[in-house]
Amino acid sequence: MLKRIKQARAAFSMLDPEEVRKNAERPVNLGLVASSGRGYAEMEDFLLPGGMAHQRRLELMERVHRADDPDPPPTVDLVLYQHGTQSEEGAYTFDRDDPQSTVAQILDDHDELALPLARQFPAFRKPVVDGIIQAVSRENALFAIATALPNVAPNLLELPWAIGEFASDTVFLTANQIRMAFLIAAACGKDAGLGRQKAEVLSIIAAAFGWRALARELVGKIPLGGGLIPKGAIAYAGTFVAGKSLEYFHHANVPYSEEQRGEAYREALERGKQVAESLHAGPPSQ
Repeated sequence: MLKRIKQARAAFSMLDPEEVRKNAERPVNLGLVASSGRGYAEMEDFLLPGGMAHQRRLELMERVHRADDPDPPPTVDLVLYQHGTQSEEGAYTFDRDDPQSTVAQILDDHDELALPLARQFPAFRKPVVDGIIQAVSRENALFAIATALPNVAPNLLELPWAIGEFASDTVFLTANQIRMAFLIAAACGKDAGLGRQKAEVLSIIAAAFGWRALARELVGKIPLGGGLIPKGAIAYAGTFVAGKSLEYFHHANVPYSEEQRGEAYREALERGKQVAESLHAGPPSQ
């Protein structure tokens, strides 16, 4: 018990909500190029929808710069061109018929801007949160598999912390889910941190024990196979459901119901099996 408490303290000491907040609040300046006022307004409304709080929208509009502004900044982080206008190398064309494809292209090229873009511009929020949930779920599946392999382990460089710091799956998985909670809150424009997210953190800690019972029940019904694959699949599914529940909470201001959680877990478990199988197999041989 004492050893587990020490591990938990070590895990929580590695959580750095201040770093998450600093990254998320880094100002991102966007340059817009269009042939008309209507073209500018269309891109502005996509980046900062009218449904936002009025004062917040006004604040963020100061980070969106039209090319014909009287005093534009000398540099911006990204440049977005209206569809049909000639764009420059390194800039992006706004696809009015499929704007999320433009968002995806920007995020593919600028992973370092993902969190601040999501926090400041709602158009980026959903794909960034989805990416956070997928990444942390994969990390937890990898850890669950790695701790069961004494001699051969998958690529541990994918993990956020040194595996030697943890002897307990529960401690690592829970700490990583709390890190995920910080990232999701920051991406959703909310305050991140243990003091600011007490309800979310407590729900994650409680679920760390509760979902194990559900997992044992489901494993008996779903043919995942033996050994490592169920362990990785369960770690993936438990983390994925925690993430989707947090996303739902920040959107609807209410937590998942037990029915929603159970349904999401069953769906995530099958996906977790596929992820665990790919992680266990490792990279293809050259």
